[in-house]
Amino acid sequence: MQLVATESGADDHAAKRRRVELVPALEKELYPISSLRRKSGLLGPTMLIKGHASAVYCVDFSPDGRILASGSNDKNIFIWNVYGECENTAVLSGHSSAILELHFSADGEQLYTCSADKSCAVWDVEMGKRLKKLNGHTAIVNSAAPSRKGPPLLVSGGDDGTVKMWDLRARRCVHTFEHSYQILSVSFDGTGERIFAGTLDDGIMVFDLKEREHVLTLEGHADSITGIDVSHDGNFLLSNSMDNTVRLWDIRPFCAGHRQLYQFKGPTHDAEKALHRVRFSPDDRFFTCGSADRQVYIFDTQGRQMLYRLPGHRGMVHEAVLHPKEPIVASASQDRTIYLGELD
Repeated sequence: MQLVATESGADDHAAKRRRVELVPALEKELYPISSLRRKSGLLGPTMLIKGHASAVYCVDFSPDGRILASGSNDKNIFIWNVYGECENTAVLSGHSSAILELHFSADGEQLYTCSADKSCAVWDVEMGKRLKKLNGHTAIVNSAAPSRKGPPLLVSGGDDGTVKMWDLRARRCVHTFEHSYQILSVSFDGTGERIFAGTLDDGIMVFDLKEREHVLTLEGHADSITGIDVSHDGNFLLSNSMDNTVRLWDIRPFCAGHRQLYQFKGPTHDAEKALHRVRFSPDDRFFTCGSADRQVYIFDTQGRQMLYRLPGHRGMVHEAVLHPKEPIVASASQDRTIYLGELD
């Protein structure tokens, strides 16, 4: 069900107030909806956010959950308030092509982005300006992710077949791993000792940062890996593939038995071969997926089952993320919009 925040009518007692109003086709449902007990601080159960001039490829919540960042094919990063009217509070400009992935730093003060302009960048969220531009890739940078522990590092992967590790203190690349095919998704492990990279040729490569070498490839997918994410406890990895499966892997250093634990189905890919991501919830209990069928998918990680398949978008969903503190999901779509939705 789609809801949007709109201006109130001309009633003397509510002329300057805001209310949540159903889109006209569903207006008759207003009264039962308004009587339900709300479960989040969102202004309405579902907030439709517009502002980008082209497809929205990525979203992320700040660690405190008060801010949402979005990256788009329009070359801009928008900063939004999560609560109230979901106002756009800043626009970060500097990339010369599409923003393909973004992440907040652990303290929420900085934002890390990668772009089709062959670069990555570090941004000051409060000041709204770029602090560092990281050049070195020779083709589109499909993915970037910060380290979670240890020194401030950033990993990036691109169409040039390289995985680059950047020292953010020195503003330079400190090591490059090379591969024969494009790198579509990257992530650090929980300790900053390994890097994972999803590739065009169906594998998930594992690099040891102490030895600076490729030590393992997780095999099982039958097509390219467009999204990966490591659980916050560092024990598991999720991978979203063009073979229309999402797989859960055991990535503990000493794993007894098979590393592939489960295969989820539901999210789809299509001929456009877009980069649909996958993200763990902050407590690792759930995960979210983008999908070519315009739906947002939410799964129970431990229960191994689909919990939600949420409609509303009019274009494919590139990424969906769960709020760090409340039952809220944010989704980014080809239709140029973002939805914030309250979950039951």
